[in-house]
Amino acid sequence: MLLAFAVGVRTGRHRGVDVAWGLAFTAVALTGYGLSAGYGDGGRRALATVLVAVWGLRLAAHLWWRARGLPEDPRYARMLSRAPEGPARTRYALRTVYLLQAVLVWFVSLPVLAAQYLPDPLGPTAWAGAALWAVGLFFEAVGDAQLARFKADPAHRGRVMDRGLWRYTRHPNYFGDACVWWGLFLLVAHAPIGWAFVASPLLMTWLLAFGSGKPMLEKHLSSGERPGWAEYTARTSSFFPLPPRRRSPRTGG
Repeated sequence: MLLAFAVGVRTGRHRGVDVAWGLAFTAVALTGYGLSAGYGDGGRRALATVLVAVWGLRLAAHLWWRARGLPEDPRYARMLSRAPEGPARTRYALRTVYLLQAVLVWFVSLPVLAAQYLPDPLGPTAWAGAALWAVGLFFEAVGDAQLARFKADPAHRGRVMDRGLWRYTRHPNYFGDACVWWGLFLLVAHAPIGWAFVASPLLMTWLLAFGSGKPMLEKHLSSGERPGWAEYTARTSSFFPLPPRRRSPRTGG
């Protein structure tokens, strides 16, 4: 995160912290894998590390590709506008963007670190967690790919993406992200000590559904008065994938 901060100061754009987010989780998992050698079960250590690395590197690569050549992310521009320009804004960015996210990365990663130290061999709960992780990665990767193809077509400029997975949830990538971290939590859920770390996936889910994820993005989309946005939100689940709601024949809504 400090490296990402240095890049952000040099370029004048702090949206690169989103790329660092996935890389930081990968770095934590790799560090935990090395430190847990001789303590945890080899299979569980490897599984936890690979699952986090695949998720983190895919996310970082996707966000890097999406942000190429773009100006500052409006979310960070609004956040940093609360501080005066100059050194004060730089210090504010360090505290509220980079160091805060560094703490979140560590806290959310606690189940992964705990899994790497557990001596128990892999069992049904761990494999259920890997399956839930796979469901989450599917929603994230497919949802991101569908949105990228949609936005690449000039005919869709200004339109709302309501196809594929986006027909069933307004945020398939955020829902998938939550599934990934609940799946990783299941790697330790079989052990009594594992439930000491349930706050980690709970926090990640809260951030996605009620914190800096869905609410901030939808506020940005609704402020632009995008045609069809109100109708889309009325018929589409906000987070969990559900069949689209039908219009009432009596009320028309």
